[in-house]
Amino acid sequence: MSKILKRSGNNVFFTGESLYKKPQEESLFLSLGHQVDLYFPTHKKTCVSVPFIFASDNVQQEKQVSIDILPDECIFEIFRRLPADQEKSVCACVSKRWLMLLSTIRRDELCDSASSTIESDKVKSADSSNDGSQDTENDGFLSRCLEGKKATDVRLAAIAVGSSGQGGLGKLSIRGSVSASKLSNFGLTAISRGCPSLKSLSLWGVSSIGDAGLIDVAYGCQMLEKLDLSHCPTLTDNALVAIAKGCHRLTDLKIESCPNIGNECLKALGQFCPNLKSISIINCALIQDQGIISLFSAASHVLMKVKLESLNITDMSLAVIGHYGMAVTDLVICGLPNVTEKGFWVMGNGHGLQKLTSLAVTCCPGATDIGIGAVGKGCPNLKQITLRKCAMLSDNGMVTLAKNAGALVSLQIEECHRITQMGLFGTIFSCGGKLKGLTLAKCLGIKDAIVGLPSECPRKSIKSLSIRNCPGFGNASLTILAKLCPQLQNLDFSGCPGITDAGLRPLVESLPAGLVKVNLNGCTNVTDAVISTLAESHGWTLEMINLCGTKITDASLLLIADGCVLLSELDISNCAVTDFGIAALAQHLNLQILSVSGCSMLSDRSLSSLVKIGQTLLGLNIQHCNGISCNKVGILTEKLWGCDILA
Repeated sequence: MSKILKRSGNNVFFTGESLYKKPQEESLFLSLGHQVDLYFPTHKKTCVSVPFIFASDNVQQEKQVSIDILPDECIFEIFRRLPADQEKSVCACVSKRWLMLLSTIRRDELCDSASSTIESDKVKSADSSNDGSQDTENDGFLSRCLEGKKATDVRLAAIAVGSSGQGGLGKLSIRGSVSASKLSNFGLTAISRGCPSLKSLSLWGVSSIGDAGLIDVAYGCQMLEKLDLSHCPTLTDNALVAIAKGCHRLTDLKIESCPNIGNECLKALGQFCPNLKSISIINCALIQDQGIISLFSAASHVLMKVKLESLNITDMSLAVIGHYGMAVTDLVICGLPNVTEKGFWVMGNGHGLQKLTSLAVTCCPGATDIGIGAVGKGCPNLKQITLRKCAMLSDNGMVTLAKNAGALVSLQIEECHRITQMGLFGTIFSCGGKLKGLTLAKCLGIKDAIVGLPSECPRKSIKSLSIRNCPGFGNASLTILAKLCPQLQNLDFSGCPGITDAGLRPLVESLPAGLVKVNLNGCTNVTDAVISTLAESHGWTLEMINLCGTKITDASLLLIADGCVLLSELDISNCAVTDFGIAALAQHLNLQILSVSGCSMLSDRSLSSLVKIGQTLLGLNIQHCNGISCNKVGILTEKLWGCDILA
């Protein structure tokens, strides 16, 4: 036994004597009795997972050390020394706190090393652009749109931090809502600091953003070119004055339903924005004559497109536009109740609108015969005129306008109920040779009457004639038009049930130029006889036919399939066509748009024909075709995967 006890080897017996000289070390493992003998293999080590560090005298607990224990000021100093945008984006993914801190760093706050890295990246990008690759450093390639609940400060901060390394944010649209309560000035401030390449900003329905956010944008986004502010009740003149002073590249501005924006901002825009070319002001109660006068008197040489709608301005504003609008090419005037006939007359006689080419007037009581006639005379380059809901405009004003506006190319009259058949034909008689398009819509005063024509009728070069939703327009008017407009190529008589085959066929037969587009939607008395004339006389030129709601049958589809070789768009909705007619279409045409909506006589037998037609189709409408079962619609959708199907 003594030999055994004295033996040294891998297996050694120990008595109850403590293994550790210090009691602290013994207590870490087991509390053993003094009379217990244990066998410990020395070649095996016990694995103990405990968060302790053994010291010479005492035991200390290990603590997890994190950068988050640093105050914001220290982390800010670290972040502004990050060498590249990629590192910033990675750090922004760690926590919301880091994201918000990164979004507060301006470009001019980056330390020298980070700035030099950015500059070197710009140089490399410039060098690569010389080799044919595109420079992506802060050129504003990205476009972002936040709507409703997605419009939050956190998302804007993420866009500000992440977009700089992806080509720079160029366009930002924010559509707010009542529930968008997590959006404040902080979000716009983050954009202003991280997106200096921003060129277009739209704020719609954002009530939680005030002047402070937009002022920061004016300071940080000096490349801004387009600004759209709609239904922003908390914005005032202070914000737009800052934009005017900070964003000298501004070219397009729209202000709509912003009740606290007034005249001061227009004065600043005219003074500090030398590139402002387009401005739209809608429903802003505080904007009056003083603001319009200040804007036009200072920016008369640059403003090209102007829209004034639902404002409390008077004749004075129109007089100023007529005098100072030397660069204006497009003018829209809508809903100005305080503007009278005198305002339009002075605007026309101001001789300042020499470059005006497009004019639209809507819901203005001052748009009378005298006022509109003066505008036509004082604007020699007017090419397009649209007059809507001008209750005081009559035949005399329409004819005078056609005489005075010698360069007129397109004339549209809508919901002017004092216009009659005499005004329509008088306009065609009086217009110059440049008039190519004439549209009358919802003019209830137009009714058929027997009109005597002179023996020598002037033949006009009108190519497009649209008379829509005028229920009094009928065959008698068509007979006169056949003599006055032999060059017609586009016809639109939709919503005129008074037109029948007897009046339409002579007009179609008298047009040697060849019809291209024909719209007879709602002409409930048109039958197959007219389609026969169309296919025979104009089959080689027709590209679009709309026969929705007419009395055509399969016979018309056979004629169209055989004669209209260039037809790309066909609408036969709510017509009495059957599967046989659809099969005929499938044999000859290369249609791109086909509508058979409401054709109740179609059945599942049309499936194979529709599939054949669908090889060239881009759009197909089979809504309310109750004879086609749902499972066939599913098969059709699978086979025509490249076609947009409405079912």
